[in-house]
Amino acid sequence: MTPENNCTVSQVIPAIQAGDIKAREDFILEYKPFVAKTAMSFCKRPLQWSGDDELSIALIAFNAAIDSYDFSKRVPFLPYAKVVIQNRLKDYFRKTARLQVECPLITETDEGKIASPAEILASWENYRERTIEDERQEEISEYEELLAGFGIDFMSLADVSPKHRDSRQTLLRVARHVVAKPAIMRHLLEKKQLPINELVLDTGINRKTLERGRKFIIATALILHHAMDFPYIRSYINLG
Repeated sequence: MTPENNCTVSQVIPAIQAGDIKAREDFILEYKPFVAKTAMSFCKRPLQWSGDDELSIALIAFNAAIDSYDFSKRVPFLPYAKVVIQNRLKDYFRKTARLQVECPLITETDEGKIASPAEILASWENYRERTIEDERQEEISEYEELLAGFGIDFMSLADVSPKHRDSRQTLLRVARHVVAKPAIMRHLLEKKQLPINELVLDTGINRKTLERGRKFIIATALILHHAMDFPYIRSYINLG
């Protein structure tokens, strides 16, 4: 799946919001796999475009997210869109639960008992909370596995993370620079290391600072590069 390109998004979404129909169609087509992944992750089952209402609802929600997205909030678009999709699906299932309340035959359990409206809604809320928690845990596991490929674990990352705001902002700036430069990001992904000499020349930051902050820079760059895969982690961390 294509990583979110912040430059492209910042150019395309304003054009769409201004009424560019062709740009909207192309953008939605490009991110249909993301929409499907989000919907299937939420529903916990495979879905088909040809026959599952959940995918249609998710696509409508993605389209709505484009219109309501506000760059001034400084939230990446894809995590924002994921929340919008999930909220629409939650509403859909809540309405389904209400319909079940009105139809006793549908609310009959495997044991032959009739579930009360309160039981149905409580069951749905419990399911929703478990789904979100499962997604969070899965995302953390995937991120941990990704970091391991670069020789980084959570404990060592915590030890080297900058404690002072100025130091943190400096390393965040380097991480953003890495992601913004395709050649540098490609080097990181392929070689599993930062091109320190190039970063010294590009950023003007001294080698000692970059080497000391290497793990933090890599870990942050990976979150930014894989923004659509780690929306929960991205939302937990203040990258501003």
